[in-house]
Amino acid sequence: MMKNSISASKASLVFFLYQMISALDVPLDSKLLEELSQPPTITQQSPKDYIVDPRENIVIQCEAKGKPPPSFSWTRNGTHFDIDKDEQVTMKPNSGTLVINIMNGGKAEAYEGVYQCTARNERGAAISNNIVIRPSRSPLWTKEKLEPNQVREGDSLVLHCRPPVGLPPPIIFWMDNAFQRLPQSERVSQGLNGDLYFSNVQPEDTREDYICYARFNHTQTIQQKQPISVKVFSMDSLNDTIAANLSDTDIYGAKPVTERPPILLTPTGTTSNKVELRGNVLLLECIAAGLPTPVIRWIKEGGELPANRTFFENFKKTLKIIDVSEADSGNYKCIARNILGSTHHVISVTVKAAPYWITAPRNLVLSPGEDGTLICRANGNPKPSISWLANGVPIAIAPEDPSRKVDGDTIIFSAVQERSSAVYQCNASNEYGYLLANAFVNVLAEPPRILTPANKLYQVILDSPALIDCAYFGSPKPEIEWFKGVKGSILRGNEYVFHDNGTLEIPVAQKDSTGTYTCVARNELGKIQNEVQLEVKDPTMIIKQPEYKVIQRYGHVSFECIIKHDSTLIPTVIWLKDNDELPDDERFLVGKDNLTIMNVTDKDDGTYTCIVNTTLDSVSASAVLTVVAAPPTPAIIYARPNPPFDLELTGQLERSIELSWIPGDENNSPITSFVIEYEDGLHEPGVWHYQTEVPGSQTTVQLKLSPYVNYSFRVIAVNEIGRSQPSEPSEQYLTKSANPDENPSNVQGIGSEPDNLVITWESLKGFQSNGPGLQYKVSWRQKDVDDEWTSVVVANVSKYIVSGTPTFVPYEIKVQALNDLGYAPEPSEVIGHSGEDLPMVAPGNVQVHVINSTLAKVHWDPVPLKSVRGHLQGYKVYYWKVQSLSRRSKRHIEKKILTFRGNKTFGMLPGLEPYSSYKLNVRVVNGKGEGPASPDRVFKTPEGVPSSPSFLKITNPTLDSLTLEWGSPTHPNGVLISYILKFQPINNTHELGPLVEIRIPANESSLILKNLNYSTRYKFYFNAQTSVGSGSQITEEAVTIMDEAGIPRPAVGAGKGYSETLFATSPVMHTVRPTFYKVQPLYPRIRNVTTAAAETYANISWEYEGPDHANFYVEYGVAGSKEDWKKEIVNGSRSFFVLKGLTPGTAYKVRVGAEGLSGFRSSEDVFETGPAMASRQVDIATQGWFIGLMCAVALLILILLIVCFIRRNKGGKYPVKEKEDAHADPEIQPMKEDDGTFGEYRLFSFVSSAPF
Repeated sequence: MMKNSISASKASLVFFLYQMISALDVPLDSKLLEELSQPPTITQQSPKDYIVDPRENIVIQCEAKGKPPPSFSWTRNGTHFDIDKDEQVTMKPNSGTLVINIMNGGKAEAYEGVYQCTARNERGAAISNNIVIRPSRSPLWTKEKLEPNQVREGDSLVLHCRPPVGLPPPIIFWMDNAFQRLPQSERVSQGLNGDLYFSNVQPEDTREDYICYARFNHTQTIQQKQPISVKVFSMDSLNDTIAANLSDTDIYGAKPVTERPPILLTPTGTTSNKVELRGNVLLLECIAAGLPTPVIRWIKEGGELPANRTFFENFKKTLKIIDVSEADSGNYKCIARNILGSTHHVISVTVKAAPYWITAPRNLVLSPGEDGTLICRANGNPKPSISWLANGVPIAIAPEDPSRKVDGDTIIFSAVQERSSAVYQCNASNEYGYLLANAFVNVLAEPPRILTPANKLYQVILDSPALIDCAYFGSPKPEIEWFKGVKGSILRGNEYVFHDNGTLEIPVAQKDSTGTYTCVARNELGKIQNEVQLEVKDPTMIIKQPEYKVIQRYGHVSFECIIKHDSTLIPTVIWLKDNDELPDDERFLVGKDNLTIMNVTDKDDGTYTCIVNTTLDSVSASAVLTVVAAPPTPAIIYARPNPPFDLELTGQLERSIELSWIPGDENNSPITSFVIEYEDGLHEPGVWHYQTEVPGSQTTVQLKLSPYVNYSFRVIAVNEIGRSQPSEPSEQYLTKSANPDENPSNVQGIGSEPDNLVITWESLKGFQSNGPGLQYKVSWRQKDVDDEWTSVVVANVSKYIVSGTPTFVPYEIKVQALNDLGYAPEPSEVIGHSGEDLPMVAPGNVQVHVINSTLAKVHWDPVPLKSVRGHLQGYKVYYWKVQSLSRRSKRHIEKKILTFRGNKTFGMLPGLEPYSSYKLNVRVVNGKGEGPASPDRVFKTPEGVPSSPSFLKITNPTLDSLTLEWGSPTHPNGVLISYILKFQPINNTHELGPLVEIRIPANESSLILKNLNYSTRYKFYFNAQTSVGSGSQITEEAVTIMDEAGIPRPAVGAGKGYSETLFATSPVMHTVRPTFYKVQPLYPRIRNVTTAAAETYANISWEYEGPDHANFYVEYGVAGSKEDWKKEIVNGSRSFFVLKGLTPGTAYKVRVGAEGLSGFRSSEDVFETGPAMASRQVDIATQGWFIGLMCAVALLILILLIVCFIRRNKGGKYPVKEKEDAHADPEIQPMKEDDGTFGEYRLFSFVSSAPF
């Protein structure tokens, strides 16, 4: 019977506790928490074991919150710590954090102890953990004398570190004098205690700088032990030492290095014990000696080493298990083994546990009269004891509270009142530590509050759940009711779900779920309500999903993902490959509605997913891409894209609409753009107009609309091949009528007659009318006159004529559009003028100032503006040549006109002919025409330099003469006084000879130059002169011919460029040595090809500019014949050649070229051979006089030689003067001096066609 009653009481207690746990929750609303009274809560505190740096200030943290804000106090070693009495200690404002000033004279050791903070307000007191303050310590190494370690090779060795005891313990490591870490291995390693273990020593272990270092992190210091010396004796050196110290009869010696089985250096013995706390890291160590070096293995007796938490360190000499628990207790065996055997050690591990929470007490908020519980449950090994405190005081001695009952780890509250508010502390402790938790009981009486913002907007997708919040608070807990609409009925039924936290759930939201919802919260202290809005949106859909693709390697592929979504939501599209981000590769091009991969490779194989996200929903679609090798298939056919389809109009507004479409097949050429066109079925049915163009990645566009237009739209796709056919038209959309938005443009007022004003404008187009009954209100008034506007309304015209106006008067004009719904905005005004008439007055005071022979300046006075009677456009100057003063002959008068814009009063007359008589007059010009002319003014131009002679011909070339003929200048520009002829020879290397100048009377028209050298080119410069100066010159070149056989006559001086025969009219001899200069062409060219033709041969000469050593050739043929050119090679770099064997009386064509210079040639020249006649040339070698002359010369030379021989034998001297006279004959002078210049010269003789 007793057992049953106990069971029943336990069941009642469990039910009661469940009711208590469901007590009032306080929402985490910052504004609400600021307004409600609340006991203190510790929010931040220093760690329980707090090791501080003795060189820095000590900061002991204690932060708490509460309403009203709490005050703070401290205890030290269990007694009140009066910080006001210690000038080194301060508390931060509005905080409980202590700052102990060590840097200004305080000593950290004086403040060691256990500290505890209390935060208190009118509703209770919270306490911190016991904070143990200990300054860190880094003591120096104790002095010790270290003996050198002398070890035999193969033996084990332990170098002890024994660091000073610090707080916290230091970190140990071994280094050498160079601060380099000593290498460690399976043979040599550092133990957990810091010692350095050698399983066996080797000769290379000999060194004198084994140094143990201890690093104290808190004080940032490193200390070192004195260096330890190790010397390893090898067996060979040890035997040598022994042999040197023993007699020959001794047979003893050191044994060689022997292998040994393992023995454990640490831990010692066969068993040991280890205690570790739950949650810590368990470290077990076994280090063995032996030769060869032993290998360590770990096992757990009767179980397995825990997976994922077991690690091996220090070459498997250390077993590490993290986050140990009671289940890790047991026997752990380490086994050391080498080829000679093994040994082992068993470590018995016991895992104890400091207290840890199972259920920590939680803050409790109750209404007056309610019940509740605080539960504090902890576990540990051994089992911790639970004790309670109230406001930091043991509950046994705390003020009594009739509503409170302590039952072990639980405090039960019944029918609480506001005075029951307090902070309770639960302490769970055992020998390994303690836990301390604060939990307050806050008794509140508050009317209802709704924490959800008023008029909050909730948006959900059609057919998905809608959760509408009504976060509330009140004490006692309010009841919640929901209404739809401001005056709607209470919501009930299966279509709604009401949650305990006030949330209203509509499991399947429909379009009619949209609206205003009202939440009402009420308790016994009051009532409050709040309205929120719900909008149900259309779901996002992928209307064209990516499709499975098989693509050849190195091709390109495109996946489409065309979506349809609620117009008020903004979607974002993300592409994934195999559920991961796309590769960071520029070959992947993400468009608005597609993903394109260029130059596809095998690694692009996979699944591609298009994910469309909005703020409310997300949809996705996937397709697989398979990459295959390119088969020998026909070439890809590229074509224009197919037309788009499924045009849809959404978001219809008065002035805008959204058009969307689905692209057609791109036919292997990506779509680059879409062209949108529209049809106005109301004004221009059947006529399609361009609307806009969008990129090929876009499938929706927002279009601007005009009122009173019946729109239809169509879309055309464009790729590199061309344009698709238009899509099917969309549905029609008629926009509403409205007042005109704009007025006519380009309004002008220009009179066509002197007494009218013609007002014109550009009419509005049909869709610009914005409604039926389009008309125009035309208004005008005279400017600067106080007149009213005169208006007229017209329709279907773009011009209105105002009659009876004064001549050329300014008018203000405006044209306003209107339709049946009203007027357009007020138009801007423009200035126009009534009609113009011809000007009435001619310019006066016309003056002419002659500047030079071709330029004059004319001045005039402006006419009065009123007499212009129109827009002044400028002035026109008429001028004409009356006669030339040099010829005294009139010719046809040709008037010239110069127009000077604007109100200019002068102008320049260029291009006048020198030495002429001119007349001019001036007229004013307006838009109607020209006014009367001013009286004619006469002026004369002075003489100028003449133009070049009209022609210069060189004819009748012979062996030693040329004939020059010329024409007088076309424009003498004055009285000619003479002609100037200059000429000079040119040799084969483009060097110019001395320049000879001849003045010729003005009445001459020809000249014969004689005594020229055969086959020599000459350049002539010819110009005329007036009293002003010389005119421009004309140049020609000619070549004297050689005899028919092409053999130069033995004339001395040939090569100087001309003969040294004196002029017939002048015996004067010149002995001036001329200076020549080299002509360097700018670029290779052959020009001035000239021919001197005889009956059967022609002398061809040319002028060459370019690099030296060019190889020339001459090509010739019968003019007009289609026969191939004949080619003759020119020897050397001469610039002349004789064509022989020609037919008399025949026209030939000739051209000159150069080999090796990109094959350039001269222009063609045409010449004609002379008619057949008796040859004028006589073979000189067969003439008697020539034979006699040669014999006389030979006889004379013989006589001279005899005379010279006789006089030389007599010892006489040959005078220089006689030597010179012996060579005085000009025919035997050298052709060219060694320095490259021409020799001495004399002037030519010439025969004029008329005497001087």
